[in-house]
Amino acid sequence: MNAFAAILTLLYLFGIPLLLVIMAKRWPIIDKITPMMILYVIGLIVGNIGIIGKTSEIICTNISNVMVLIAIPLMLLGCDFKMLSAKSAVKAFFVGLFSILIVTIAGFYIFHGQASAAGMSDTNFAKVSAVMIGIYTGGIPNLAPVSKAVDLPQNLFLFVSSYDLVVTGLYLIFIVFLGKRIIRWLFPAPKVESSTEELAEAQVVVKDNNSFWHKVLNRGVGIGVSFLIVLVSFLLSLAIPSSNDTAIIIIAITTFSILLSFWKPTKRLEGTFDVGLYFVYVFCLAVATMVNIHEMEFSKYLFILYYIAFAVFGSLILQILFSKLFKLDGDLMLASSIALINSPPFVPMVAAVLKNKNVILPGIAIGLLGYAVGTYLGYGIFLLLSHL
Repeated sequence: MNAFAAILTLLYLFGIPLLLVIMAKRWPIIDKITPMMILYVIGLIVGNIGIIGKTSEIICTNISNVMVLIAIPLMLLGCDFKMLSAKSAVKAFFVGLFSILIVTIAGFYIFHGQASAAGMSDTNFAKVSAVMIGIYTGGIPNLAPVSKAVDLPQNLFLFVSSYDLVVTGLYLIFIVFLGKRIIRWLFPAPKVESSTEELAEAQVVVKDNNSFWHKVLNRGVGIGVSFLIVLVSFLLSLAIPSSNDTAIIIIAITTFSILLSFWKPTKRLEGTFDVGLYFVYVFCLAVATMVNIHEMEFSKYLFILYYIAFAVFGSLILQILFSKLFKLDGDLMLASSIALINSPPFVPMVAAVLKNKNVILPGIAIGLLGYAVGTYLGYGIFLLLSHL
């Protein structure tokens, strides 16, 4: 193995995402574009200009495999699942969950013919559906673990992730500009409203006023705990006979991480979610770098874009119908939808549009719980659809 190429590849994989995270704090437009989209573009460019050799390919493969495993516990350890306690929030969560499940499974059969015509096997199409379930029950952080659990091919990973960014971006624009009008037309206005200025400053993350070294220690301990969870999960997979060891490992990691998130010492570890998200960025850059864009047939797999659009906007329609049926609050329903489809950090933006700060906490909690169950649901749906 070429040592110089290995060092450059590692600097590239870990340095570019770190630089992007630092720049995002200075220029908010990067967050609006989303660092993931920028990393996909960078990875595709670097991977297709002829500078990636065998050494770099091996490192990208190994790094992508390791990063997704470490990212899961880091992101789950920082979640407070006790926030979702109100009866209306629980109802909104299940309404959102079942809406996404129904529409995505229906879409599997609706677009099945197009998938077969494109030469995609039933198993691979079931994997695409499983990954979509994972993404739309908690947001893009579920993309990596569910993709690994079902062993989604790299070219399909790029199609799903790229088309997802397009559709969810359009969905967010739709919600921001038309969401309030639709909700106020279909549902009664809430009794308590708050100013846009107050809500615009709402933050998802907990403020961390500790010293620099305390922050470093917190994140270091979090990484250490994550490695321990991964090690225990790997040893467990050796003891359980299975044709898919990766799925066993990821499900075990998810389960142990959720259990530890209720333990006080690990709950005090601040900043682990951000570190986990950074590792997801490294994973995405590594995967994009390994894709040969010259061999990809975007027009051939355009049905995946239609399928994703059907799932995202179809789930909103179904959520509205269910919410009317069960007499749920329209504002909370919309916050729940954006938390599950786009991920929890977008909830304050929707709250600002609605001028209703009361949906921030339950909306974020719904998204976090969706993120936690997304891996289980994604893999479960894969097993179901691949055997029907």
